[in-house]
Parts: sequence; structure tokens; C-alpha cells
Amino acid sequence: MLLWLAGWLGEYVRAFNVFNYVTLRAVMATLTALTISLLMGPWVIRNLTELKVGQAVRNDGPQTHLIKAGTPTMGGSLILLSIGLTTLLWADLANPYVWLLLAVLFGTGALGFYDDWRKVVYKDPNGVSARFKIVWQSSIAIGAALFLILTARLPASTEFIVPFVKNIAYPLGAVGFCVLTYFVIVGTSNAVNLTDGLDGLAALPVVLVAAGLSIFAYVAGHAVFSKYLGLPFIPGAHEVVVFCAAICGACLGFLWFNAYPAQVFMGDVGALALGAALGTVAVIVRQEIVLFIMGGLFVVEALSVMIQVGSFKLTGKRVFRMAPLHHHYELKGWKETQVVVRFWIITMMLVLAGLSTIKLR
Repeated sequence: MLLWLAGWLGEYVRAFNVFNYVTLRAVMATLTALTISLLMGPWVIRNLTELKVGQAVRNDGPQTHLIKAGTPTMGGSLILLSIGLTTLLWADLANPYVWLLLAVLFGTGALGFYDDWRKVVYKDPNGVSARFKIVWQSSIAIGAALFLILTARLPASTEFIVPFVKNIAYPLGAVGFCVLTYFVIVGTSNAVNLTDGLDGLAALPVVLVAAGLSIFAYVAGHAVFSKYLGLPFIPGAHEVVVFCAAICGACLGFLWFNAYPAQVFMGDVGALALGAALGTVAVIVRQEIVLFIMGGLFVVEALSVMIQVGSFKLTGKRVFRMAPLHHHYELKGWKETQVVVRFWIITMMLVLAGLSTIKLR
């Protein structure tokens, strides 16, 4: 919206042409989303408290979590609002990737909102059924894959890229691309949701991964840079940088209220949506493996649940004291803040490892 306005004003005042630079708009998007989150945070928390949408706490979990019972959840709605408004303000609305990312974000966010609503309002501890959730997520993921296939301008837009190796790409075909996109979007959505179990644990890793992917998006959308660095050129991918910047600003603003001791929890409305958005960004810029590296924390958290459930069903024994993994370390004696900060540090290292693949080709 503001890009269009700046373009019109640029015909009369050349200084407004500076807004054509995606880097400037990315910076402004970060600041805008951060400001929206900080200003609207108290209002959102107050309304969630009045609606009595308090978080339920597991009785079999760490006893230190019992004091969190009743803390407002569904705070992810603040994140989605900030991202949506910021993207509409600063992104190029003629770019199809922008609308795809917004559709995935709010489509998955609607599922999370419904799930949270059933849990806190109807007192249904299970929320929506697993079948309902997977059908909804699958529809969004397959829809996103088909959209990307139909809008692809170059073969590289649907090829499987192997990092660390230069000029190696595997054509996937329509079916293969849909399958890969499905697992990336649905898998990342659920993985981030499982990670969101401690105050601030999911918010900052999402910021770090989004920032890392924004660098790949910038390079992929630039013909000269992508050729020099050996990345696939994806026309229009540079505009994804603005969306990633909005995620960073919105999540940082939310972290102000979600840091220990949390005033509000993200809930499924935020975690499912942010995970799906990150997965979609990775698919657009053809960096699924890099997402696997950068989002290693999300991967390990999800794997810990799968291993725990599988082990208990097969042998009747548990591998971890409690799953997801962050609870295991809490029960081992780590304080909640120790778990969170140490997992943040691990994510920083993983993001740097993912960024190293840009040159190690």
C-alpha cells in the first residue's frame, strides 16, 4: 500500500523512490510490526483476560508450571494482526508470494484459533480432533503447493536444491513438489506448536529463523546475487523479505509480554500459523534443507514427542522424563529460564550454520 503511494509521490518528489528498495521496507516493516505489538499488547492481554481464556496446565508436568494456570492464551492473535497490517503496509501487493504467505498465515491461524477456543471456552482439553486438524493443514499445504506450481516462472522454482553442493538441483514434478511442500509446511507448523511450551521459548527462535530465511529470500530474488552465490533465482522472492521482517518485529514485540514470567501465551493460533509461514517461505526460496538446519530446535522437539510416543507404545517405557524435550530438562533440574536461554543459544548456532550454506557450495 505504502509502496504504491511512494511510487505515486516519487513522480513529483524523487526522494520517495527510496522506498523501492526492499531493504529499507524490510527495516520499516520490522519497526512497524514491533510498534504495533508493543502498543496493542496491553489491550489484547486485557481483553483476553476479560474473556477468561486462561491456559490450562498439565498436572503431570513440572510443578513450577501450576502457577501459570489462568494466564491468558491466544496471544498469537496479536502476532498475526501485527504481521498482517505490516505486510499490507510495506509489501508489494502485486507480488503473488505476499498473498500466498498471508493466506497460509491466516488460514492456519484460524485453525489454531478454533483449537484454542475449544480448549479454553468449551473446556475441551483435546481441542479439535487430530483428523480435523490434519485435514485443514493438508488443504492449506496442498493449496500452497498448487499455487506455487501454477505461478512458477522458471524450472528452479519447483526443483529440489541441495545445499553445500553447487549447481545440483533435482526436478520434482508436480506430485513430488506437492508431497515435499506438504511435509515442510505441515511438519514445521506442528513442530513450532510443540516447541511453544515455555515462556518465550518459541518466539525468539521464530525470529532468528525468519531472519535467516529472509537473507536467502533476498539473494534468491536478485538475479546477480543468486548467480554469484549459486542459489536458484526465484523472480519476486525478494518481496518475501518484507514478510519475514514483519514476523521478526511482531514476535519481538510479543516477546516483551511473553518473556518469563509470561503475561500472555502464544497459543495454537500463533504457533501453528508461524510454523506454517516459515515452511512456506522455505518452499518459496527452495531452501527446505536449510530450514531443517536452522529450525533444528523445532525438529528435535517434534522428534522427542514421536520417539516418546513410539517407545511407549512398543515397549511400555519412556525415553524422556517428559516430552516435548524442554520438559525433560526441566524435570532434570534445569530452571525454566535456563532451558529457554540455552535453547535460544542453540538456535542462534543453527541459524549461523544454515547461513554458512550460502558460501559453502
